[in-house]
Amino acid sequence: MALDLDAQDGQTPLDPDERAGLIPEHLNTQGDLNDWEQENILRAVRWLKRTRPLDVLNERFCRSLHAKMFDQTWAWAGTFRQSDKNLGCDWTQVSTRLAQLLGNTRWWVEHGTYSPDEIAAQFHRGLVWIHLFPNGNGRHARMMADALLRSLGQPLFSWGGSNLVSASEIRSCYLEALRAADKNDYQPLLAFVRS
Repeated sequence: MALDLDAQDGQTPLDPDERAGLIPEHLNTQGDLNDWEQENILRAVRWLKRTRPLDVLNERFCRSLHAKMFDQTWAWAGTFRQSDKNLGCDWTQVSTRLAQLLGNTRWWVEHGTYSPDEIAAQFHRGLVWIHLFPNGNGRHARMMADALLRSLGQPLFSWGGSNLVSASEIRSCYLEALRAADKNDYQPLLAFVRS
């Protein structure tokens, strides 16, 4: 692949095998890739709006959503990562950790353990921490959290009202909020998702 991918803070670098999974051959820059992926994600948003009822808390939906988000971009879309990254659990534990997170989240929903916002924020942070896929984990986790909120009849998060893919002050605030959640302080993340 001739495309030079510049990793920024909070992004996971791709290994050579993952890079080889890029489907479009006409992209030249990171900006081209970002634009292409965004078009792919918009198709997934339209698919998600048509999907009824939403059964979000299962592995099949989780993989399907990622596949819909990136199926025109990456050959491995919807496939769990098969290598360790700069963050996330050991790659051999991805499906086990996801099953635990899905089970915990179902419990929180069924028993009203937390408010819907806190359930969705903790679910989002858990997905980011596990880091299911080679790429697109933050965007996927945000869409999963919004799908969960929709299934609960709640308004979607605003996510700072900005594009969180490109480097910006808002992206930095988002990453800081995630890092605080990693230390079990969810207040910055709960404030950010509704900002």
